[in-house]
Amino acid sequence: MISKVNSIVPHGFGGALVEVEGSKTRSLSQFNIVGLASKTINESRERVRNAIRASGFAFPSDSRITINLAPAELNKDGPHLDLPIALSVMILSNQLHQKDVDNAIFVGELSLEGLLRPVRGIINVVEAAKNLNYKTVYLPIQNVPQASLVDDIKIIGVDSLKQLILILKSQISPPANHLGESLNSPKCPSSAPTLDQIRGQERAKRALEIAVAGHHNLLLNGPPGAGKTMLARTATSLLPPLSRAEKISITKIHGLSNSNCEIIASRPFRSPHHTASTVSIIGGGNHAFPGEISLAHLGVLYLDEFPEFPRSVLEALRQPLEDKVISISRANTKVTYPADFMLIATMNPCPCGHLGDPFHQCTCTPQQIENYKKRISGPLLDRIDIYLDVSPVETSSLLNQAASSSPSVQNVVKNNITEAVERQFNRYHNKETRNSNLSSTEVASLLSLKPSAKATLDIATKSLGLSARSYFKVIKVAQTIADLERAPEISDSHISESLSFRKR
Repeated sequence: MISKVNSIVPHGFGGALVEVEGSKTRSLSQFNIVGLASKTINESRERVRNAIRASGFAFPSDSRITINLAPAELNKDGPHLDLPIALSVMILSNQLHQKDVDNAIFVGELSLEGLLRPVRGIINVVEAAKNLNYKTVYLPIQNVPQASLVDDIKIIGVDSLKQLILILKSQISPPANHLGESLNSPKCPSSAPTLDQIRGQERAKRALEIAVAGHHNLLLNGPPGAGKTMLARTATSLLPPLSRAEKISITKIHGLSNSNCEIIASRPFRSPHHTASTVSIIGGGNHAFPGEISLAHLGVLYLDEFPEFPRSVLEALRQPLEDKVISISRANTKVTYPADFMLIATMNPCPCGHLGDPFHQCTCTPQQIENYKKRISGPLLDRIDIYLDVSPVETSSLLNQAASSSPSVQNVVKNNITEAVERQFNRYHNKETRNSNLSSTEVASLLSLKPSAKATLDIATKSLGLSARSYFKVIKVAQTIADLERAPEISDSHISESLSFRKR
């Protein structure tokens, strides 16, 4: 006797169909799973056996049961297949009919009591089921809110194996879906600081406004206590709200890393420590999970103490900073994750941090300073759109501004950014394209420079020795400045301000 139950497991940023085939023969009691299964799946034998018995059903004790997970060459990992394996055993023992499970996808982890637990990557599973023209997906009830983000497919959430069997036998009706979370607002209010809380640093605020409006990468260099970290954390409060498609994309990525069932409705702000490994930042490992650059997709990746990160980590950032995706290749698999993040990095001017600080004396030798700066390679610096030296603010100035600071600065800047983003959407007819994403061909064909602006840029290119990449980055930052000023084309003042943010 043969049974077949269809399931889907996450595979990279998508999902792969797995046919759970079962066979039963007269023999001593055996329960085997084949088909390139991981240790987690092999351990499901005990979970399935106990779950079936705890749910009030019989597990065959006088038969040899073999479960095959097809296709055999696909690596399978995770507890997603617990439920379809249990259903296959139920069919083999004549406690369920094959027709009851046809034309549907089943996924879920079983507890020893027969309860269903949530699994990671549920949006991948449901999207893959939809693309394969399946109409119904049965899954743990905790996964329903995320799964319901995918339209035009029926989602049925269940809380136990027994409940699912009764639904398949038409003895009870499927429960109504409780979506719980709303897509309209984040679960928790944002705790990011605002520009109104930052005293002084007007040029740094201007650089941050330009960076957020055009989604440009930003590097802040200055002594400790100058306000670099606070400026970086302000970025998420200035970014435009997420669209529905962006919320689904972010939730999908984070759902691959864990089985958290919340819908992510605010832009991510990822701040890994400088001791983080290359795999944790870029992604990878045995199962090629997404790293910090993908978890920061459509948000901010903040790297504090930029030169303190290992050289291998910094150099690995070069490709995703340009391509906005990361491809992870392993011996038996290759996956691609989105990585369209805004990089904000901060660094000290020297190891002690006080080089150029008017209030403290630097204790570093010239050789130490030179070696410290060499930790960031030229090609990586070339990929930074905006570079700014940040000076500390005097205490007296902080107190004076604290009394007279206007509470409307944040709203004015955020409105300017929102309008600039809308101009970019209208210009490129694509809500995913920002000035920083333009290729050199698109810059030449879509952006308009006044003759005086081009002359200024040509002179600066020769005198500063700008690379071709830097040349186009100056134009893209200048276009963002023009968008903030509602200018129809790039003028020489926009080019001059953009050049002032290049690393000398």
